[in-house]
Amino acid sequence: MEVLKKYLLKIKEMPKQEKQRLLKKWSLLSAGAVLASFAGLLLLAKLMGPPALLVPQTTVLHARDGSVIGEIHNQGQNRYWMPLKKIDQDVIDATLSIEDKSFFKHSGFDFKRIAGALLADIKAGSKVQGASTVTQQYARNLFLTHDKTWRRKLQEAFYTLRLEMNYSKEEILEGYLNTIYYGHGTYGIQSAAHYYYGKNADDLTLAEASMLAGIPKGPSAYSPVLHYHRAKDRQAVILTAMAEDGHVTENEKAEAKRTHLSFQRIKEEQKQKVAPYFQDAVLSVLKNELKVNPETLRFGGLHIYTTLDANMQKIAEDSMNGKIKGKENLQAAFVAMDPRNGDVRAMIGGRDYSKSPFNRAVQAKRAPGSTFKPFLYYAALENGYTPSTSLKSEPTAFAMGDGHKDYEPQNFKDRYANDFITMSQAIAMSDNIYAVKTNLFLGPDKLVKSAKKFGIHSPLDKIPSLALGSKGVGVMEMTNAYNLFANGGHRMDPVFIQKITDRDGRVLYEHEYEKKQVLNEENAYVLTDMLAGMFDDRLGTYTAVTGSSINQQLTRPMAGKSGSTPNDSWMIGFTPQLTASVWVGYDKGEELGKTDTGYSKRIWAQFMEEALQGQPAMSFKKPDGVTAVTVNPANGKLATDSCPVTRISYYKAGTEPTEFCDEHGEDHYAEPQQEEESGWFNWW
Repeated sequence: MEVLKKYLLKIKEMPKQEKQRLLKKWSLLSAGAVLASFAGLLLLAKLMGPPALLVPQTTVLHARDGSVIGEIHNQGQNRYWMPLKKIDQDVIDATLSIEDKSFFKHSGFDFKRIAGALLADIKAGSKVQGASTVTQQYARNLFLTHDKTWRRKLQEAFYTLRLEMNYSKEEILEGYLNTIYYGHGTYGIQSAAHYYYGKNADDLTLAEASMLAGIPKGPSAYSPVLHYHRAKDRQAVILTAMAEDGHVTENEKAEAKRTHLSFQRIKEEQKQKVAPYFQDAVLSVLKNELKVNPETLRFGGLHIYTTLDANMQKIAEDSMNGKIKGKENLQAAFVAMDPRNGDVRAMIGGRDYSKSPFNRAVQAKRAPGSTFKPFLYYAALENGYTPSTSLKSEPTAFAMGDGHKDYEPQNFKDRYANDFITMSQAIAMSDNIYAVKTNLFLGPDKLVKSAKKFGIHSPLDKIPSLALGSKGVGVMEMTNAYNLFANGGHRMDPVFIQKITDRDGRVLYEHEYEKKQVLNEENAYVLTDMLAGMFDDRLGTYTAVTGSSINQQLTRPMAGKSGSTPNDSWMIGFTPQLTASVWVGYDKGEELGKTDTGYSKRIWAQFMEEALQGQPAMSFKKPDGVTAVTVNPANGKLATDSCPVTRISYYKAGTEPTEFCDEHGEDHYAEPQQEEESGWFNWW
């Protein structure tokens, strides 16, 4: 301090001329220091490179046709990214006219505008006019708080320099328009266009664009849904500025001012109504299988393209809602898949997502009843059975031994043939005695191994009743298992997501389809033919075939199996291009009423017919190793001309029957109809 006093005293005693030289010297040094500091600041900004534009963006879920079915975002903040070239030009012109006329001329700071704002503030005695450029506002939105401190202003200036030195004007403007706040939780022009008008940012009118451009100045004060007249006044100011800048004519300006605007106010909650259970399943895949970081989902602006068919989803929901009426507590689950690739086309996990988000299609385990029998009969085909193999259907007590009580399964309504029936009949009429006898003859371990081969991963017990579907399984795993009949024995995992892209369209993930041949193709086809028998009345004897109540509704080759327990009603069926499953029941184990059991079949039939409408009626492809012969369906023997009823049945080559039916005389063997060799099952 003493040294400074002495130095100042020395300057005071200097001659005037010497003082002037010293002042000049210090002025030059000060100016040089300022210039050096500014140059150093520019160099630092350049060396630090472009700032990371970590802009939170809404992740969008798409159906397979590209339509939006849902979104994932942070705390109600809707954010989408729209490339500048896709943003309506009126939006760009309106924004620049009111926010930054000289945007394409300055280097981040409009010093002329700053000086004008400073004079205006001095005259008014308070801050009345802003001078921030688009770049400055973008820097503030990206990196800073809105605190009015000198520290924040200096940081804003530095980020502005970095943006201007490392990004083009077009990139800065694109970023600004995609991050500015437009009120009501909407960030960016695309989100605002969706919320206010229900359209994209490339489809706005001049009136709509100029209205939106006025909101960022005060999102609450100028919200057109809250203060319409105030927003219209702001719009008029913007249109005047646009006219002055030559962007619109006086007539266009007047027309836009006269236009009365209405607002959609489309909220996220409305969009979530599209297949909400399916969306939950997609999120589970993203988290548990693809290991996508939750923060990336919430902020990353990803585009997730799913396998959902929006039209099939609507048909499924309409079918379910239309068939189940007046049963508030009755629940249902539904899954539809493409058996050719494993794509999940539709999913319903319950009657009302808002009341119960529990997804019964993938989370619940319910007894499948007789829909489990096809896994048993595939094992039977692998172990010497054929469609003509006969067993007696009669009330039977199976001795379990080792002190266990005899097992006495029953047929539906206690109806029995009290005679021999074929395996084709046993499937078509869902005979329980035939199924349990087969399970015990093969050994219950064979059924467990067969089910695992089909992809059933739920725990199973090696017990006689497993043949009747006594152990709980999921609707999804049953649907995927039936895909193997439809596709010739290829097992694939269910597919929910086709690909994931970032906001710029770069592909981050694309599903690679894989399939594995796990069934014998010939036996899979033979069993498919037998599963088509549930709709063929010629196979019914002591009772009707299980599909008799809906077979008149079907107009193309289909196969499937129904099943029921006191608490569950199932229907699973397929064509070569679509597999669908329906489960109906009560969550708390309440027994189904008499009318409840028919819902699953009726829902399935309506869905399959409407979902495949307009698509070709594809036939199941018959392998070379399968032989078609005409049999008497009552006994499975080769039919003669005297047999009153005949049916073409398919066998693995070498296993077809050789004995002729002798119940109606000794006429010649009836040849199969030629058209059946095309692959259409004979009863269509």
